[in-house]
Amino acid sequence: MTASGPNLTGEVPTILVKDNEGRVLHCCLEQLIPLDENEYALLTPVDTPVCLVRFNKDSDPEPIDTVANSEPILSVADVVLQEHDLTLVRSAVTLTVTGELDDPDPEDLEELEELEDEESEDLEDYVELINFLVDDQQYGLYIPCEPFLFLGRIDDGQATLVEGEEFERIQPRIEAELEERELTD
Repeated sequence: MTASGPNLTGEVPTILVKDNEGRVLHCCLEQLIPLDENEYALLTPVDTPVCLVRFNKDSDPEPIDTVANSEPILSVADVVLQEHDLTLVRSAVTLTVTGELDDPDPEDLEELEELEDEESEDLEDYVELINFLVDDQQYGLYIPCEPFLFLGRIDDGQATLVEGEEFERIQPRIEAELEERELTD
């Protein structure tokens, strides 16, 4: 794999990425970056990534970074999403949603902008997909407005999520390579 971006048919290549717990995520291959005799890939999920948020009465909304697949919160989110013909996928890296998402209503976007002015800035880079209650606690699934990018290492046509010490070690070099590519494009 040495190409990046769309192929001649305009399709973006995809690859399955595995994390250290064996979970997988189907991703679009955005760019390949050779570094230290390894090939790294900048990836985005094929499905829509979502962030799970808990709303607290006395503090700002709290993103929930880790949640067990058997967590009751996710079961309730599944049911609410099914009402909209959507499915929650518990995958590597992030939760994702599959199905046809409706385009946002312009009036909803105006209301969202007004709410952002009034509420915490913590959710200003996200659009609400759904909200729901579990045991009198309010939760929501939010879609990031910016592309959700992460790094994988390609070995024999398979991708592994780059995390921890390896990520910290190579992140500055990957960023420098991407900046250099932007300058030469």
